[in-house]
Amino acid sequence: MEREVGAESRLESVTVYASGALCRRRVVVETGGEPVTRVRVGALPLAADASSLRARALIAGPRVTDVRRELRAEPVPPERLASLHRDVDAAEEAYDAARARRDRLALRVDATASLRAVPPTPRRGDPPRPAPVEAFLALAEFVDTRLAALHPQLLAAEDAVAGAEHALDLARHRLAEASHALPAGTARTTADAVVSLLGVQAGTTALELELEYVVPGATWFPSYQLRLDGSAGGDGGLALRASVAQLTGEDWTGVRLSLSTADLLRRTSLPELRSIRLGRRQDEAAPGPLWREPPTGTAELFGGYDDAARRRTPDVGSEAAGAPLRRVEGPRAAGPRPAAPYGGPPVPVSLGAAPRSPAVAPRRAGGPPMPSAPAAPGGPPPGGPVPLPQAQAAAFGASVPPPLPPTPPVPVPDPALQDYAGLVLAGADAPPAGRGRLAPESVQPCAAHAVGEPALPPHAVPVRQASGSFAYRFDAAAPVDVPADGSRHSVPVDDFPIGLTPVHLCVPALDPSVYAAVEVTNTSPHALLPGPVEILVDGEYTATVPMPALAPGQSRRIGIGVEEGVRVARHVRTSESTSTGLRGGTTVVAQTVEIEVANRLGRPVTLELFERVPVSDDKDVRIEDLPADPPWTVVAPEEDEQLRRGLRRWRVVVPPGDGPTLTAGHQLRLPAGKAVVGGNRRDA
Repeated sequence: MEREVGAESRLESVTVYASGALCRRRVVVETGGEPVTRVRVGALPLAADASSLRARALIAGPRVTDVRRELRAEPVPPERLASLHRDVDAAEEAYDAARARRDRLALRVDATASLRAVPPTPRRGDPPRPAPVEAFLALAEFVDTRLAALHPQLLAAEDAVAGAEHALDLARHRLAEASHALPAGTARTTADAVVSLLGVQAGTTALELELEYVVPGATWFPSYQLRLDGSAGGDGGLALRASVAQLTGEDWTGVRLSLSTADLLRRTSLPELRSIRLGRRQDEAAPGPLWREPPTGTAELFGGYDDAARRRTPDVGSEAAGAPLRRVEGPRAAGPRPAAPYGGPPVPVSLGAAPRSPAVAPRRAGGPPMPSAPAAPGGPPPGGPVPLPQAQAAAFGASVPPPLPPTPPVPVPDPALQDYAGLVLAGADAPPAGRGRLAPESVQPCAAHAVGEPALPPHAVPVRQASGSFAYRFDAAAPVDVPADGSRHSVPVDDFPIGLTPVHLCVPALDPSVYAAVEVTNTSPHALLPGPVEILVDGEYTATVPMPALAPGQSRRIGIGVEEGVRVARHVRTSESTSTGLRGGTTVVAQTVEIEVANRLGRPVTLELFERVPVSDDKDVRIEDLPADPPWTVVAPEEDEQLRRGLRRWRVVVPPGDGPTLTAGHQLRLPAGKAVVGGNRRDA
């Protein structure tokens, strides 16, 4: 005996992929101790993919044999209507009432202001009448008094209309930003999941099922928050926050959220490899038909329906009915049908048009016209070159076999037609071509929602580009709420342990400003994706900068901004001397650099200063470094991302107050007959 029960479900977890999401619901079924064969689970979003429905029993014994989606319409009680819709309706009524009252007051003001004293028209021969001054004054006083009372009311009505219009705009704006999961009318279309069970024994009071499905219209990208302690210098933390946007038709309230960089749907079918054969070319055997042709005569089943519909159609006018019939003649035949070549298929003749006459060869002088030989199917046109195989065959008196006609492709049905349980038999109201045939059930266009591609904030990277060649998943540490409004919502995911090494950088030859940076080492077992990172120093927002991808154990440098508490001053002295010798003179250009550093932060800082010495490919030009105090180091090519030659670096710890003075330089030796481009005396 079959028994179906309804059950409520709760959205428990959601995994958001690069595009789309996988939702899991927990279903608790109260059986009442009787066997159950089907369970109907409601409140599924219309955007859910019917082919992605999966269900499994969480207790031992029952087994799920089938699960499919069914659409149905249900009325929405007035108390379940969205409060935002009621607010909009109330705001519209208030606005209409305020505008109507304003219009009535405006009409009364216009009517009162239009009051005028109209004296009677004098008759011929009547003596002049005295002017009714008292009546005029009384009317003017009445109009002034009345307008003085109406104008404040009209101003108050104008203010009421402006306030009602503002309230209406605010209610409409809130409704536009609200979730699409709220009911919008008195009836709605809902989707149910019908789960077929087997093995539910009598006496089982409750069942637990897990239902999962795929929904489109969800996306995310990572963002970070880097907290730095300005006093300690090396303490802080990194928090991952995901920007999630979803328009799936249901709100995610209190769900366990997971974020994945993988693709939710990907083509995984293996390609069919063609066999390589030696010998004569043959047509490949087509696979067997996966379907069969529909039965003939289905159109005759609806003959009575069509006759009844024609009888209800009004008759045509007598003028049109009595019009004489004209004789329609087809095109005349231009000649006999040409015969097909020996061993070849018959020559087709197009219907509705005369066949073309055979080509006529030019007339020879003094002789009858010679007809041209008919061309074999697939052969060259008359008068053209003959292929070598055909020429050899014609020379031995053999006929050339015509090529085989191409094999028609095997019809392959649509994958939607293979879901037999989801097919619907079209009735008499369907178009004539689809009557009596099975077709997939059409889904309403409003059932699927898709999130558009909103503009990404600066430094944000799409997940597909950020993940690169690997796929990774992040699990939120606590349940989160994400409404289905299509807007981006910042969701906290987790905090990651990282190593922070603050450092300050400066290139005095280009810019005397000192830039603060931090060396971030990923000490967590998770891979960190690129994205925007907010820098907070002592709890205050400093800047938003891009963060590169970090594998576990990898270190990268992140810039923070200009550090005003550290100052650098650079001084350059250049000297030139010339010496003579037996082989010619030599010009020596010596340049000395002196850098002064001052620290006003109140704590020691690590400062890296970069200088660059000239580099020459001429063997007659020698460049030597002068002694540096403190010593500097040559930047290795693998550390220089831009492959700049001649780069030198100081790395010093600057205490609070006036720091050390750094000195260095280089010496350029070149023959006296040569000169440096731009002059010998340069300030680098």
